[in-house]
Amino acid sequence: MANDLLKIPSKESRRRGPQIPAGIPSETLTVDSSISMERTRLRLPDDLPLDEWRRIGERILSISDSSAWWIGDWLVFGQQQYHDRYKRAMNETLLDYQTLRNYAWVARKFAPARRREKLTFQHHMEVAGLPEDQQHHWLDFAVRFAWSRNELRRQIKASTAPDEITSSTGEIQLSLRLAENRIRRWERAAQQSNKSLTDWIAAVLDSAA
Repeated sequence: MANDLLKIPSKESRRRGPQIPAGIPSETLTVDSSISMERTRLRLPDDLPLDEWRRIGERILSISDSSAWWIGDWLVFGQQQYHDRYKRAMNETLLDYQTLRNYAWVARKFAPARRREKLTFQHHMEVAGLPEDQQHHWLDFAVRFAWSRNELRRQIKASTAPDEITSSTGEIQLSLRLAENRIRRWERAAQQSNKSLTDWIAAVLDSAA
């Protein structure tokens, strides 16, 4: 049953056998027989080891994130190929119209070659409304510093209002524009000190003060 939920049959696939989408590990679609995947339920055995539980979660999250791109590309294709008729298909899905529009909007903003595999669909959505050069800039930083979607949003907000003081913590958000070679030097120094780049910068500034 689990495999049936994850396969899309086609004439071509029947001739060539099951095909696994590019970018998803081959083991992603392999599910242990003791696990039951249903339309509205995931049933796991009580004696499931922690490592296996984590591995299953990683697979599910990978498929969930990929599906946002797939839906977006599916909608863009339908609009290009079928014009007004694709709206009928949109109305027959389980997702609301605005959600589908958002998926399609992000898919149009980022050609496949510009999508970052290390980041989620939501990361791309955060920067989709920015000019292309800024999209590239922020996604690069999100990959380099392993920012979450929320951290990426916070950094973008801080860069547009560097003097804003947050009411909850009293912290001041600072935005720095630095040359690439300087960032690399600072990163190496931070790694040698076993600190994150942010903590290393703060330590150096505290020492100087």
